[in-house]
Amino acid sequence: MATDIDLPIEERILRLLYGLGLQKAHFGAREFEEFDGLARFQPEVVASLTLVCPPRTLKVDVLQPFGPRLLCFYGTKGPQAAIVKKSFEALPDATQVCFANYLDVNWSDVAADHAEEICDAMLQFLGRMTRIVELPLANLFQREGEIAGITYRVMGSGPPLILLPLVLAPSQWEPLLSRLSQNYCTIVLGGAELGGVRQLEARGRTESYQRALKTFVAEMEIKPGENIFEVGCGSGVLTRLLVDCTQRVNPIIAVDVNRYFLREATALAKMQGCSDAIEFREGSAESLPFADNHFNITISATVMEEVDADQMFAELVRVTKPGGRIGVMIRAEDMMSFVNLSLRPDLKTKVETPRGNVSEGGCADAALYRRFREAGLVSLKIFPQLVPFRPTEPHGKRAAAGILATLTEQEANEWRTAAQTPGASELLFIAKPFHCAVGTKPI
Repeated sequence: MATDIDLPIEERILRLLYGLGLQKAHFGAREFEEFDGLARFQPEVVASLTLVCPPRTLKVDVLQPFGPRLLCFYGTKGPQAAIVKKSFEALPDATQVCFANYLDVNWSDVAADHAEEICDAMLQFLGRMTRIVELPLANLFQREGEIAGITYRVMGSGPPLILLPLVLAPSQWEPLLSRLSQNYCTIVLGGAELGGVRQLEARGRTESYQRALKTFVAEMEIKPGENIFEVGCGSGVLTRLLVDCTQRVNPIIAVDVNRYFLREATALAKMQGCSDAIEFREGSAESLPFADNHFNITISATVMEEVDADQMFAELVRVTKPGGRIGVMIRAEDMMSFVNLSLRPDLKTKVETPRGNVSEGGCADAALYRRFREAGLVSLKIFPQLVPFRPTEPHGKRAAAGILATLTEQEANEWRTAAQTPGASELLFIAKPFHCAVGTKPI
């Protein structure tokens, strides 16, 4: 029997559904990988499915049975746009809404950027679904709680509408909730087992990624009593590691622009008994809410890819005291990954080629090192790191799914055949490169 820790996502969602007295609901989601099990094994509980800018890991065979009960929003720009569009060519009965020239990356704030269009289309679509799908009304009253490791918040009454997290989107579903809850019993889900929090925590629990973070932190040479500032803390993976590495003798402030992440980071820190050592605040990496020369240590990991890198770096330097250290770690999208699998050369090159999930002004390449030098920082330490993930680990599964989504059916079969050869599964890993830099602000 599975323990709570081992429960698959679909089982957690089912327990929540039944715990709220519901047998069926409309669903809204973005990350199809976490919805896949429910759609595949328990489709009878899904009255309809709305996908908001889903990533490229869509499974057409799982979605086809939904037919006209499927609504999808997607943008025309970004690393997943072409793949998502092609997937929906095989789903002619689905309702599609395309946002022309919209950059669709994991942190796109799509509900804020297209609130009226999404709300109008969802209400029209759900109205049609409510007329053709038998769905009892839910009257759960406004409340919140947790079931099977998933937090929930209920508002409004009417047919039940369950909304899963929108990955890294800062506003999540918030801009839509007042209108949706006027017509539907709207149940917003969260917690460490879903969405972007689940992704960040899964990566953070991987032993190889922890080693990379510890190497990065060690190069900062943090001294007892120095105040530490983390920019873009997300779910708090690095923040909690900093508490452990400094043995609670350094005050730590962590900021993020995403209120959803800040709530989850606070809850996770409390759960792990270190909330007293961290002060979480809302703040943008491009406009930090602190005075000049304020911190001894300013640190950030995998954030500069998502923002205006020049503006963020200027802010990191500004808030750091003379003699203080600045450390930045980013994904290296200018370097090939390494997949330890025996494939023909052209296919191996294809699976190892970076896919460029970077904002237009972001930095995910060796230009990071130039920024440190041009800012006049001294005692520079620059070091790429290669971090392996195994497909048996949650983050490795996600990496493998992302690769498979870019392959033709023949290429995907070649991958699977190679992965099933004797001994291959034991040795299979996907190593991702990261750029790291540490520098000192001159006195």
